[in-house]
Amino acid sequence: MNRLIIISGCSGGGKSSLLLELSQRGYTIVEEPGRRIVSQELARQSTALPWIDLAAFARRAIRQSLEDLSRTKGLDGDVFFDRGLIDAANALCQSSAPDAEKREAQELCSLHRFHRTVFMTPPWPEIYHTDAERNHDLVTAVKEYESLRGFYPKLGYEPVALPRISIAQRADFVLTYLRANC
Repeated sequence: MNRLIIISGCSGGGKSSLLLELSQRGYTIVEEPGRRIVSQELARQSTALPWIDLAAFARRAIRQSLEDLSRTKGLDGDVFFDRGLIDAANALCQSSAPDAEKREAQELCSLHRFHRTVFMTPPWPEIYHTDAERNHDLVTAVKEYESLRGFYPKLGYEPVALPRISIAQRADFVLTYLRANC
């Protein structure tokens, strides 16, 4: 049996670095669907990008997240996700998609459950930077973070903010928290 654990939060808050550390410690990780999609869309010069067509981007992220979930079935141990289905559903809910589609995305989140604790990287201006796949500013990243902090509890999850400490200490925090609260 595996536990599916989400690391979410503010863009540029250290999620990917934390997941790399967990991977180096032997845990299975699933890379962020959004960054994979953005990379593909930029390479194809296509428009399913969050800053061009958020609804199309979110739909792709939902599909990618469901594929990721399917690939993790049957694995033993903890599986850590860099964002995933719920973040994608939240993005769709923030988009211009029809209300029926937004409800369907939330229903998918009810069907595919993760560990009740979601670790959230808070905004951290000192480490925030943009790149080809993250071209939004910190103000936009903080708005997304606040949206996610409100969305997860609506689906029955408990967001836990990660402290602003080293990557290794964050990994220790996550693992210790999971051992103590299972």
